[in-house]
Formats: sequence, C-alpha cells, structure tokens
Amino acid sequence: MDIAHRLRAALSPYWESSALVIFTEDCTGRPQKKAGAEAIISRVSIAELDAIRTTLAAEGNSGAARSGAAWSGEAVFGGESRPLLAVSSPSNALLVLSDPQPIHAPVAGPDPHWILHYLWTLAAERIREKVADAPPSYLIESRAASAERLRVTAELVDQHSTTLETLLAALRSPALADAAARTAATDAAAKALVGLRTVSDRTTDLVEEPVASAFQRLREDLRPLMSFSGIDVQFIEPPVNGRALPGEVAHAARAIVRGLVLAMVDQQGVRRIRTQWDCDGANLLVNVRDDGPGELSAASPAVARLVQRVEALNGSMGVDVMPGWGADVAVTLPLDPPARPAADVAGWNLGERELEVLQLLAAGQRNRGIAAKLHISENTVKFHLRNLYRKLGASSRTEAMALAHSNGLR
Repeated sequence: MDIAHRLRAALSPYWESSALVIFTEDCTGRPQKKAGAEAIISRVSIAELDAIRTTLAAEGNSGAARSGAAWSGEAVFGGESRPLLAVSSPSNALLVLSDPQPIHAPVAGPDPHWILHYLWTLAAERIREKVADAPPSYLIESRAASAERLRVTAELVDQHSTTLETLLAALRSPALADAAARTAATDAAAKALVGLRTVSDRTTDLVEEPVASAFQRLREDLRPLMSFSGIDVQFIEPPVNGRALPGEVAHAARAIVRGLVLAMVDQQGVRRIRTQWDCDGANLLVNVRDDGPGELSAASPAVARLVQRVEALNGSMGVDVMPGWGADVAVTLPLDPPARPAADVAGWNLGERELEVLQLLAAGQRNRGIAAKLHISENTVKFHLRNLYRKLGASSRTEAMALAHSNGLR
C-alpha cells in the first residue's frame, strides 16, 4: 500500500519534510509505511517510533493522545537526533515528519496544521478500513511476514544475549584489576541487554494480541449496533489466560464476527445475537448464534466472502441453520501458520550466489540491502538478477519474488 507516498504528496503544498513515516499496529505485516529520504526511512526502527509515541502520550492525557494530539521537538529518528512533528490518530496510528517546515500561502489560505490533521485523520481511517476488509491474499502475506519477523528477532535475541552475558561474566571476574572500568562496562552491558530484550518483547507485542483485549476490541466495534439497532448482542468472554492471538488472526476474527452479525441483522425477526470466543491452545474457536427465522444462507455473497477469509488462514466455518430457531455459525482459526514446504528450486539450475540473491530478494530486500549482506556491489547484484530472471522465466522483480515464494523460498 503506497499510502505514505500519497499522503506526503498531498501534504507537499503545505509542509516540507525530509521523511514521512506511518506507524500502525493494525498492519501486522507492515507496521511501518515510509516515504522520503532513503537514508532516513531505511534506518527508522520500531524502538524509535515507540519512544516517539511515548513522548507524544506524555505531553497530554491518554485520551488526547488517541484523538489527534501533536508533538514537536527533537528525538532520535533514523539513527540520528532530528526535529520531528508527530501526530496521533483515533485508531492509535502514529504519523511522524522529520525536519518539518510549514508552508504558508502568500494570501489567506488553509492553515498547514489544520490540513495536516485533516489529511492524517483520513489516511489513518483508510488504513483501518483496509485492514478490516483485507482480502485473503493480504492475510496470508501478513501472517508470513509476522512469522518471519518473529523468527529473525528470536535469533537476534539468542545471539546477542549470549554475547552480552559472556561479556558480563568476564567483566565481573575478580581477576580484572581495574574495578572502576569493570563497573562502568558492566553497567553498560547490562543496559544493552535490557534494551535488546525490550525490543524483542515489543516486536512480539506487534505480532500478538492477548485474546481478552482482542475480544474487548470486538465489543467496542459492535457497540454502535448494540446502541441503535435494538438487538441484544451478547458476549461470552474468552478465558483471560488464553493463548495470545497472532495479530492477523485477531484482526480476521473481529472482521468475521462483524460480518456475521451484520448478515444476521439483515434477517427479519432477529432480537438476540450471541458471540463467543474460546481457545483450545492451537485454535481460536468462534461461535455466533442468532434467534432469527433460520434463513441465513452459507451461499449468500456476504457469508461466502467470510468463508474466503477463514480459508485464507487455513480455518474452517460451519453454518447450521434451524428453520424457525435461528442460525449457529462455528469458526475455527488455527493460531499457527501451516508448515512451510521445503524449497523446490533444483530445476532452475541456480549457482550458489544466485540462490543467495534469490533468497534475499524473496525476503523483500532491495538491491542495496542484498549488496550489503553479500558484500558485493550493486552492479553485481543487478548482474545476478538478470541471470535469475532468465533462468526463472520471470519478466520483473515482482514476478521473480512470486515464483520464489510459490516454491517455498521466503
């Protein structure tokens, strides 16, 4: 989704900035959406954005921070301290502009700050809608991206934790004479270790959501319907200590329940709808039941679309219709992605370096990133890519990535 580039273009008559970054936890696969100077946006981290959000929230009460509050000042962004302007949204998404400068029209015109808030509110709401109505393909991609990020983070935590713990053990050794240096180094290493684990926990938070809070967000989504339709929507709470839900499962489950409730409301004579979530450790179990005439059809377009969403996550949906008594819908959503098939690329006859380039390409790396990881030049990367396109029969970078994914490379 190129919403960051579109928003930056729309703001350009009113604001100058070196970079624009959107940070939204609704998109588990792509929590950052960026536009602007590559040297900045390529280095922006989740930890930096989290710190900016904390600063923004601290400037006012939590209610203001969730409804369009703004903060400007100096903060680390892209690895360096820069002037920033940060704006929140009702959906808790965050917008950050680096090196911001408002452009005032020579004659009376709209205030740049008003324009910024107006366009950002529209963009944030559009992101929320896109996620709520995401097609099955987005859910599959989001799950894969979430799982990969969690795996990489876990590997980094293991690697650096071992290094830092070894360093601590050495520096605490009584064999070292310089006690002051040892104390200072110990404090620095301990701080780094805590920081690393904090980043790991934060990344996990982005891709998982406690089942109780996910269900509470569903209640908030359906609150307007409960208030104005006259229908009694009942909620059976999930176990508080149930397994946390992957972000894309939580989003999909809420969207599926909302869709089922709306489909049930369209029937005549529905007075009560009951929705229940439970978790058996491996699956999220969703049940939605109404007391209507029992006319809900699994073949209707509205329900068929929901079945596609369920199947995109390797789940299942059963619709039990009882004429005169209502409909009972049971949904099972696995919490873990299916086992990834082994890569099958032997038929492409790739060289060792070509396979390394293809793996990094499939992981979403750009040419510069591939060159840095393999310690080769960007021109060499382009040379390997041309050979890859020829051997794969691909006409573009996107097609090569799709072929790699379909053959088990991530």
